[in-house]
Amino acid sequence: MELNKYIEHTLLKQDATETEIKKLLDEAKEYNFLGVCVNPSNVKYAAEYLNGTGIKVVTVIGFPLGQTTTEIKILETIDAVKNGADEIDMVINDGKLKDGKYDYIADEISKIKFACQNKPLKVILETDLLTKEEIKKACEICIQAKADFVKTSTGFVKNGVGAKVEDVKLMYETVKDFGLQVKASGGIRDKETALKMIEAGAARLGTSSGVKICL
Repeated sequence: MELNKYIEHTLLKQDATETEIKKLLDEAKEYNFLGVCVNPSNVKYAAEYLNGTGIKVVTVIGFPLGQTTTEIKILETIDAVKNGADEIDMVINDGKLKDGKYDYIADEISKIKFACQNKPLKVILETDLLTKEEIKKACEICIQAKADFVKTSTGFVKNGVGAKVEDVKLMYETVKDFGLQVKASGGIRDKETALKMIEAGAARLGTSSGVKICL
């Protein structure tokens, strides 16, 4: 198994310097990772640095809380695509989900999918904050709204676990017959955990430990 081709090598901390981003990109080239995931302010630099490598530049929208308005998320998405993002990972508004405002969630995902201009859209559910029923419902909304992936987490929930095998399995079983895939992200720090996530149905792994996993 080519684990490197599952990995989106990730650096999303708020104090990441250009030197650290360059190190991430160099590691992505050295290990031929599928992609890198960086904050929107680093997309243009990453896209230019990785030009011609085939390594995808992924960025995050409404990150990490998902609490900006739909209009702002759309503007973020348009800007990210303009700057060279290959894929978009957006955070849903979990409060609206818990309030049962499913049409709001579906409408937001649909509008951001349109703003992606045919770039793949991953929808971050923040599974640490959701019940199993809410995770399943969020996945069903993502199917309805024509997203491309469902994703476990931002990795920014205080005391959160991040990706859990049982959640990845639930998400995979919910979306697999509708053409969507699963990205496991948050707390994946070693090869054993990475393999468990893939076995559970993950097609992508978001991790800052890509090098360690592939050694």
